[in-house]
Amino acid sequence: MRRFLKLFLFLVYAGIAAATTHYHNFVVQNTEYGKLCTNKTILTVNGQFPGPAIHVTQGDTIVIDVVNRANQNITIHWHGVTQHRYPWSDGPEYITQCPIKPGGSFRQKIVLGDEVGTLWWHAHSDWSRNTVHGPLIIYPNNTKGYPFPKPDAEIPLILGEWWKSDIQAVVSEFKQNGGDPNVSDAFLMNGQPGFLYPCSAQDTYKLSVEYGKRYLIRMVNNVMNNIMFFRIANHTVTVVGSDGAYLKPFTSDYITISPGQTIDFLLEANQPPALYAMAAKAYASAATYDNTTTTALLQYSTAAAIPDLTTLPLPTLPEYNDTASSIGFTGRLRSLASADHPVDVPLNVTRSLLFTLSINTLPCANNSCAGPFGERLLASINNVTFDSPTTAILDAYYKKIHGVYTTDFPDDPPFVYNYTENFVPQLLWTPSNGTKVIVLDYNSTVELVFQGTNAVSGIDHPMHLHGQSFYVVGWGLGNFNATTDPLNYNLVDPPFQNTIAVPVRGWTAIRFRAVNPGVWLLHCHLERHISWGMEMVFITKDGKGPGENLLPPPPDYPKC
Repeated sequence: MRRFLKLFLFLVYAGIAAATTHYHNFVVQNTEYGKLCTNKTILTVNGQFPGPAIHVTQGDTIVIDVVNRANQNITIHWHGVTQHRYPWSDGPEYITQCPIKPGGSFRQKIVLGDEVGTLWWHAHSDWSRNTVHGPLIIYPNNTKGYPFPKPDAEIPLILGEWWKSDIQAVVSEFKQNGGDPNVSDAFLMNGQPGFLYPCSAQDTYKLSVEYGKRYLIRMVNNVMNNIMFFRIANHTVTVVGSDGAYLKPFTSDYITISPGQTIDFLLEANQPPALYAMAAKAYASAATYDNTTTTALLQYSTAAAIPDLTTLPLPTLPEYNDTASSIGFTGRLRSLASADHPVDVPLNVTRSLLFTLSINTLPCANNSCAGPFGERLLASINNVTFDSPTTAILDAYYKKIHGVYTTDFPDDPPFVYNYTENFVPQLLWTPSNGTKVIVLDYNSTVELVFQGTNAVSGIDHPMHLHGQSFYVVGWGLGNFNATTDPLNYNLVDPPFQNTIAVPVRGWTAIRFRAVNPGVWLLHCHLERHISWGMEMVFITKDGKGPGENLLPPPPDYPKC
């Protein structure tokens, strides 16, 4: 007991709080939801939309009892959490687990490491994350607190999306017809489309502030298929974090945020006390999109109410196709790279990968599909459209079950062409398919260059890697040049992300060290693209030292 007390006091005096285990129940259920423009039954956690926020400290452990009382399968993914040596709780369906069936349950253990700031959790089965999601807020574990001015309050702000029809019906329809899914009917801020929608005017989200105070806004983009622009009328903000890591602060009058990404920013309530509009809309470099604007309110405590909110001036947002504004914001992200928050960019690369990201088509009988030229829309990485297995790849890897996947995913594109030319010949649109993985040696240092292509149509791809964050060391427009482009890499203070938008007709280079044994998904976070097959899997082998091996599965690991 004395030894434990001495250790505890040492940790306190050292400025490090003792780790805590947090227990929560996530009851997944069908809920009648009548607060938006169309009453319907949606999937929720604990009856909440958006779902409950989880508040923890760096290094804590979270234990979640997920109980499925709904009428469909479910999984829960802890987006951006490393899950060191324990992919059993990572969540993607048929990658690291089989789904939790109706009436079933699964206890997930999530051990946090260096993550700090804002992450989030969401369903990872079909499109269920549309309504099953919530923020994960991780406070620093030292007495120094934040590396930026202390906020007077902290507020989660979740961007979302709403379809009047059932979301699974939307998924089923476009999978059957082979075309694009129907666009949503509204974007949301904290569960409401805002005062431009008469049915939402009374419930529009309102952020109440006091003049002279500072607020930390923790933004999550849960929109299914669009990068989003966001702005607050008459205010600038200071960006301080993204994807569970701190950034060098910079000021901006707008935010660009990809699906899956988080952005932390400081808001100074320093304008004349009044009512101001907050607004968000899609950035869409290609394809159909929801062209509506979602709104919320920023209200100073002494401001008078406005009887007609439709007269409130909206902030000016970049145009829907403003690629320069999208990449201009993302290109400003830099790691803090301070003595207290150092970077560890891999310098000696031992495995080099080049992945093309493409929209594809596949011929249909009698040209009967709804894609271009009557064909079926698909998507691929290195021209491989992922085939989802019926046994979880992690289970197959751990138990050495053969026939579930193959280890021949290509390190480079199977054929070389001008990836970003104005019109890629149609004969290059057809992909191969398979359940293919890449096996990485433990402690290998990986450089992965994502190359967007203009097959069918070029578009931005927010790529998300499970199991490890990565340093974004470079990006550019056009085709990646392996000789000249690395000369301009940022190896000093690149941002440390888990999701990064590869620009339309461009490329992005990332680096990471493979020190997390297990099975880890890589995919585009545009939901229609993952449905079309833009995903692949890394398997990182065990190391040879202590603490370098995959831990065993939990006793209630879901069965297929």
